[in-house]
Amino acid sequence: MRRSGLVKDDRARQEFVRANTKLLSPQLVPEIRLHLAEESLPIWQKTEEELGEINVPPPYWAFAWAGGQALARYILDNPDIAAGCSVLDLGAGSGLQAISAAMAGARDILAADIDRLALAACTMNADANNVAFATTANDLLAGPLPHRFDVILVGDLFYERQLAAQVMALIEAAVAGGSLVLIGDPQRNYFPKGRFEAIARYEVPVTRELEDAEIKRTAVWQAGVRRTAA
Repeated sequence: MRRSGLVKDDRARQEFVRANTKLLSPQLVPEIRLHLAEESLPIWQKTEEELGEINVPPPYWAFAWAGGQALARYILDNPDIAAGCSVLDLGAGSGLQAISAAMAGARDILAADIDRLALAACTMNADANNVAFATTANDLLAGPLPHRFDVILVGDLFYERQLAAQVMALIEAAVAGGSLVLIGDPQRNYFPKGRFEAIARYEVPVTRELEDAEIKRTAVWQAGVRRTAA
């Protein structure tokens, strides 16, 4: 959930995504196609060139991370979790989780990411999978959510201390308001161990360019109780 300084229109952002990715299927969810980078360094360098900056954060939207793959697999295998529900994909990146929720029959979906390149990728990836959902660049970690969501999806957001604290505060508030929160995470550095219940576990193939192993043992964790959609 990173901020991009790319100041261009939606068409230019989509052209950048298209020029620097290929339509590929993550190994754990082969039924979904995403615009993904095959290597991390070239797209990282091109992002720096486009922004006119150095040491920019990685283009998280260009990769199918372990937690997102696990969440998507779980939702596709358990579509009743999202069917008929309002769903928030927090820190959406590629939109993988939002796409899986749409395929599962969610009533309405909001993919949120403060990186506008990520939102361009979300829209393109939705089109590639014949689904649709709303997107927002608003920073939903900065204040109350716009409304209660039946289900909130959180994939791979516990990698920085401050971000993890913000995400945890949102999760606690959402659960108190009656939302079910599903977290896909391989227990990254700031994952709050002991706070959630593991409901599924996966061995997720990933790239050694971005991770410390070719297979990440990843769980889907639950916070809150499952509610029946109205």
